[in-house]
Amino acid sequence: MHCIKEKKDSRKKREFKAVIFDLDGTLIDSEPNYFEAFKKILEEHGVTGYTAKMNRQYYGMGVKEVLEVFKEKYHIQASIDAIVAKSNEYYLDFAKRNTVVFPEMFKLVKKLKACCYPLALASGSSPEIIEDILAAARIGDYFDLVISSEKVGKSKPEPDVFLETARRLAVAPEHCLVLEDSPYGVMAAQRAGMSCIAVPSGNLSALHSCFFKADLLLENGISDFSADKAFKWIQSDGLAV
Repeated sequence: MHCIKEKKDSRKKREFKAVIFDLDGTLIDSEPNYFEAFKKILEEHGVTGYTAKMNRQYYGMGVKEVLEVFKEKYHIQASIDAIVAKSNEYYLDFAKRNTVVFPEMFKLVKKLKACCYPLALASGSSPEIIEDILAAARIGDYFDLVISSEKVGKSKPEPDVFLETARRLAVAPEHCLVLEDSPYGVMAAQRAGMSCIAVPSGNLSALHSCFFKADLLLENGISDFSADKAFKWIQSDGLAV
């Protein structure tokens, strides 16, 4: 990993006892599929011109929350449940044809699993989407816990999903490490009192300020990510770079 930045106080030892992965944009390159699904939904309701650049502002938000924004902003008459169901249908159709697991991130998952770290996946996607994607990618068995923010209260950037994950793992939040790609996810980890490795997605020219508060920041995103170096950093409880 290069282009790495640590927080000023990040040299203090943390003692990581569990690792929590975000799904979309962190473990799996799913954002293009969500963009296509959202674009198709909007076009069905007469909204054209939705671009990938416009979609970036919603990175890390729960699907239902994004669609609620669309419903209000574009005066969509259909019920939110109907819109969510249709969006999930479109997303799965795209995902079955184009789901990519980031190799280095998956390598890290396997290395952590081999060393018996408790692993969890905490996502803003619906439980059905998460289940189908993990099955398609054949990575579900690596995680001790899989949880959707739709089932625990408010979605990211609120900390609910991470705090519930820590509770179910029986690990104190300060001993949890989160890997995230979005501003909302990084903020949620910080609000939960957890450490965070930020791997920004979307090739953003200007990173959100919250990224610079992450314990470890890879400014160029997944292209900078090395499983071996991340594993070394985790095993050292955040002391090695």
